[in-house]
Amino acid sequence: MNLITDQRSLDDFCARLAGEKYITVDTEFLREKTYWPILCVVQLAGATEAAAIDALADGIDLAPVYRLMGDAKILKVFHAARQDVEIFFHDGDVIPAPMFDTQVAAMVCGFGDSASYETLVQKLAKKQLDKSSRFTDWSRRPLTERQIKYAISDVTHLRVIHDKLAKKLEQSDRAGWLEAEMAILSNPKTYRTEPGDAWRRLKSRSRKPRFLAILREVAAWREREAQSRDIPRNRVVRDEALMEIAAHAPRNAEALERTRGLHQGFSRSRAGLALLEAVAQGIALPEAECPHLPEKAQLPKGVGPVIELLKVLLKMRCDAEDVAQKLVASSSDIEAIAGDDEADVRALKGWRRELFGTDALALKAGHIGLTVRGNKLRVVDTGDGN
Repeated sequence: MNLITDQRSLDDFCARLAGEKYITVDTEFLREKTYWPILCVVQLAGATEAAAIDALADGIDLAPVYRLMGDAKILKVFHAARQDVEIFFHDGDVIPAPMFDTQVAAMVCGFGDSASYETLVQKLAKKQLDKSSRFTDWSRRPLTERQIKYAISDVTHLRVIHDKLAKKLEQSDRAGWLEAEMAILSNPKTYRTEPGDAWRRLKSRSRKPRFLAILREVAAWREREAQSRDIPRNRVVRDEALMEIAAHAPRNAEALERTRGLHQGFSRSRAGLALLEAVAQGIALPEAECPHLPEKAQLPKGVGPVIELLKVLLKMRCDAEDVAQKLVASSSDIEAIAGDDEADVRALKGWRRELFGTDALALKAGHIGLTVRGNKLRVVDTGDGN
């Protein structure tokens, strides 16, 4: 059991890891009652040692960890990195780079659309995870021996998983496929939460510009309120209530009080008055400055069967190349390609076009077809247009 709770031990441990070619990284955090995740434990492993760092220990300063994350000479290996990276970006103002995400690498190597860590441990490390500590309260102290063992196992198994996936990528010449996905995870824009963009995450039931203008203002107010109070958005005002407020545009406390889902007295509270101010800003916005949602492209009549054929082709190609369908093309990509040969989608660019996009367009044009031979679907050249 290796739990680090003091600064000197942390400094020494990180100094030793600074010479590694790559380190594996994981975190344990809580987010149920806060806007920002509470970092509780950081797990790191090198070639010969691993440790769990108590991020909540008195006097602990994680600066040495953040320096490791920013060290361009060391590869940082995660599984499903996004939430871990968000924490490092928010708490330490650093995005780990370079980075290797084993979940994305597993998609490239044919382990399905979102292979779990447990699946990769079983299939690649040939181990069984002790899942008993997965949902424990990582903020409670002292940490138990079982918790520490569980936490450290996450980064020790990760080394074996990384090594086997990296070898598969090299053998299949697909390392470049992973790099494109890592560029998204390494982009600060992925983790910045701009209040003015918060409305875009809501499923709007109206496309009217005035409704969207009010929704934008009240959603931005809620985002700022949640951030300043460090509580989840829905603890401020629930999504459903926010949409109702945008639809009815209450101008005073009496009207706001009629909104379902607001607790008693909210309309006359400090927060309620600020929310009414946001509504007023949305109402007062000039028509020309109101946001507009682009009209959803109407698919040509009768294109439904084409979409289904393209989905079959996608599955065939991904099965043959042993790569996850989700990584190659989304449902919206397929719909866009069915309606437009020049669709601006990832499936028609780079390695995705080589693997699927070119054949998708050829199938649409009738240059290739699908047939059944020996109880198996096959792609055949029709001779049309060649």
